Amino acid sequence: MNAPVFVDLAPATASFEAEVLAGLTARPRALSPKWFYDALGSKLFEAITLLPEYYPTRTELALFDAHADAIGAAAGRGRVLLELGSGAGEKVRRLLPALAPSAYIAVDVSRDALQAATAGLSAERPDLPVYALCQDFAAGLSLPPQMPTGARLVFYPGSSIGNFAPDDAVRLLAPLARSGDALLIGVDLVKAPATLVAAYDDPTGVTAAFDLNLLARINRELHADFDLRRWRHVAVWNDAARRIEMHLEAQATQTVTVAGHVFAFEAGERIHTESSYKYDPAGFVALAARAGWRHRGTWTDVDSAFAELLFVA
Repeated sequence: MNAPVFVDLAPATASFEAEVLAGLTARPRALSPKWFYDALGSKLFEAITLLPEYYPTRTELALFDAHADAIGAAAGRGRVLLELGSGAGEKVRRLLPALAPSAYIAVDVSRDALQAATAGLSAERPDLPVYALCQDFAAGLSLPPQMPTGARLVFYPGSSIGNFAPDDAVRLLAPLARSGDALLIGVDLVKAPATLVAAYDDPTGVTAAFDLNLLARINRELHADFDLRRWRHVAVWNDAARRIEMHLEAQATQTVTVAGHVFAFEAGERIHTESSYKYDPAGFVALAARAGWRHRGTWTDVDSAFAELLFVA
């Protein structure tokens, strides 16, 4: 078995500190969801994907099981498969037989999850060259010279594109539109607000633990003193923006020290930790066109809850 080629371009602690301080100083206060995924955060998210209320993962996996051959035929076999936000790597496994990639590049900001997933895949597929790139691709994808070249299929599953405001999503996708490449992307579709809120605020509290773990990470890595008992997780549907929002809400007036800086919070004040924009297929096709991608195919489930869309540059 060949071990994965691992390249570590993960953000330094200084970058985490600078972004957290800027986010807590801003009005309204906000923190990027990319910082959720430390070792515990990655495990908590995998637990979220198994919850009955959280439909996106199981719906997308079912789409791959039903349409893998059609997706492979439309995307083309033998490409370099580059997955953004690879996580545990469960989804790509459903597509590998149909895509028969010449190589696989997994990109993720969580070092622990990336190493575990790519090591496991290498053990299962010793014939497949596997590369692991630990990088914050939201700031712009940068492929080092160790990575394989050739026609690519950029694979971005899980509806994570919804974490970006539409203009930011265009800015993320546009540099990926290299001539001859293809893009396969998962998009969560607009549906009843009650269904959406339940998916992001489960009654067992797993999503709340995931959200609050961001404060625990700040405490650990930036010498902060958030008292997690004085904060609660809140999920709301913003109809005007067509997005679910996750917030951490202060339960009492308090001051918190982060990396030597003191922040005052009023009771009820919120820190915006994630947005998840929802689309209809036509709306996302129009967004992708702004980024230089031409629509080639759409696959949806029977309930039209989720879509997998294929584009070419």
